[in-house]
Amino acid sequence: MKKTRFEAFSDGVLAIIITIMVLEIKVPHGEQFSDLKGLIPIFLSYALSFIYIGIYWNNHHHMVSAVNMVTGGILWANLHLLFWLSLIPFATGWIGENHFAAAPMTLYGFVLLMAGVAYYILQSRIIKNEGKHSLLAKAIGKDLKGKISPFLYITAMAFSWLNPIISGVIYLIAALIWLIPDKRIERALRQNNEAGDI
Repeated sequence: MKKTRFEAFSDGVLAIIITIMVLEIKVPHGEQFSDLKGLIPIFLSYALSFIYIGIYWNNHHHMVSAVNMVTGGILWANLHLLFWLSLIPFATGWIGENHFAAAPMTLYGFVLLMAGVAYYILQSRIIKNEGKHSLLAKAIGKDLKGKISPFLYITAMAFSWLNPIISGVIYLIAALIWLIPDKRIERALRQNNEAGDI
């Protein structure tokens, strides 16, 4: 499969996921700003999940930029990632409807954890296919953020039963770590292009 088709399919699925999430925000029956108060938990959960989907879209785009050939294994690994990401709207809706209760917060963390694991598997399949000296392998390096994130998700899941607010803060911290632009792959691609021009 051509890389462009692979990326276009993934982009389409992520766009649908965002659309499904925003449709969960129901218009209140009333015309006053005070009528929006009940939507605050739903909006906050939507905003956090929107950030996560945006992070995955951004990182997926950069990762695919370093791919030369898409194999069957990569396709299945990508579908595995999209499966877990497609569950984010459900987990987000459950959080919002139940005002950040313990069980919904735990499920949310589990979905994020599994999406992170699926992303790692996809990344590993690509590196295995491209080679350990490939552009992506060099760009990823030690992948400190990738190692910290599962720890944060598991910690947040545990805290959800003690204090769901702390759990939410940890999920936000994990998102903010990834929200800081990651230039590793961009830098590796630029250096590779510059080397090719010489």
